Amino acid sequence: MSLCLVQSRALVGLEAAAVTVEVHIANGLPNFFLVGLADTEVKEARERVRSALVNSGLEFPHNKRITVNLAPADLPKDGGRFDLPIALGVLAASEQIDAAALAGYEFAGELSLSGALRPVRGALATSMALQAAGARSRLVLPPGSAEEAALVPGAHVVRAAHLLDVVAKFQRRAAGEPAPEGGEGWKEMAVSAPCASFTYPDLADVKGQAGARRALEIAAAGGHSLLLVGPPGAGKSMLAQRFAGLLPPLGVKEALESAALASLAGRFALEHWGQRPTCSPHHSASAVALVGGGSPPRPGEISLAHHGVLFLDELPEFPRAALEALREPLETGRITIARAARRSEFPGRFQLVAAMNPCPCGWLGSARACRCSPEQVARYQGRISGPLLDRIDLHVEVPAMDAAELLEAPAGEPTAAVQARCMAARERACARQGKENQALQGVELDAQARLTPAASEFLRLAAARLQWSARSTHRVLKVARTIADLAASAPVEVVHVAEAVQYRRGIASLAT
Repeated sequence: MSLCLVQSRALVGLEAAAVTVEVHIANGLPNFFLVGLADTEVKEARERVRSALVNSGLEFPHNKRITVNLAPADLPKDGGRFDLPIALGVLAASEQIDAAALAGYEFAGELSLSGALRPVRGALATSMALQAAGARSRLVLPPGSAEEAALVPGAHVVRAAHLLDVVAKFQRRAAGEPAPEGGEGWKEMAVSAPCASFTYPDLADVKGQAGARRALEIAAAGGHSLLLVGPPGAGKSMLAQRFAGLLPPLGVKEALESAALASLAGRFALEHWGQRPTCSPHHSASAVALVGGGSPPRPGEISLAHHGVLFLDELPEFPRAALEALREPLETGRITIARAARRSEFPGRFQLVAAMNPCPCGWLGSARACRCSPEQVARYQGRISGPLLDRIDLHVEVPAMDAAELLEAPAGEPTAAVQARCMAARERACARQGKENQALQGVELDAQARLTPAASEFLRLAAARLQWSARSTHRVLKVARTIADLAASAPVEVVHVAEAVQYRRGIASLAT
């Protein structure tokens, strides 16, 4: 047979579109053509495939004209994932393996020059796409990638360590001759999730800072975003790094979504399966680094923090365009990357924890003298736009602690105790409305808030006096609902609204 078709997948965002690798071998001037909107990494597969076949003791048709088409032609392809299907197509088209036996399998894997298979990016996303499409194909992947793909319930995944292991499975056999069982080089993967053995930093390490600890608890219980404002060394980063431990454990579906995004970026590790991600990009990160982009589009830090925490330290130091890119996902929980040729959508339901100093020198409002002029302070705080600040639910002061207080203070309450209260509050919210309080919108919020008449009047007066926007008023109402859930109170009382109001004071009032 001079024509062979091998099935594979291309990654475009979180989608894994089906790709048919068509290989045709014919007489003519010896050459190796690769077509089908392949980028440089894919075109380099010609040399990898040639060397892998020769070094594995297989025959490469040097004296033939080889044409490889990656269909559909308008779908962009990147990476080395097509090395294995191209090599198998060449072998099947030159009748070294049985082309008919390849039916029912999909292949992905990068070839080394010796024929060994190397992991590919996005194996988990590929496996999830197969399951979503209802396909019954077996997915053949290299070691490292196969373990990822096998995390998906119901997946049919095979791990192949070397090109020769795959060739042995599909060699031509006489009629009635059984297929080889295969050894460690060809192994059917059992679907099972590894045991989670990770630990988060303990909140007990934080001494004092009762107000900030309370704000962390409220944010974790209701899914709210949080801004910590305080001088250098007050413990803002320490608090933020312990926030993920207060959140409830990830469910299987959430863990798969988070792991699939990490797999797309090449960051997934089995030992982190089920762990809530905490992404903390440097303040020099660009808008594209946060949002995602490229061709084909890849997820940014916002999507990599899906079902986890996005910690932005030194918030005013981030480029203005990068900060403004946070506004849409904070509202919708999704990021849409639109390009001239293609449009991709990534999930981005994260909890924002931001930290900043009150002024350029950092000492405004503390015992140490501030050397910044009012204009410098205003310019520094003005780097965070009003619309972005309006979308952050809790604005909290983290004051500096003197040495005596720090050394004599006992250890704080441990993470486990605070997490238990947060999970109980979340369970109350989910039992009542089926979602966390931060996700309430419109009529749902009006129905579930359950304000007492006195609390409603108090909130109305506070909103009028402080000149809040409608968004700010609704966010205070959501925070008050979370505070009531933490107190196991069905209605929202005045005391709950009063506490929530204290978390909308804004940057300027916190600094004074």
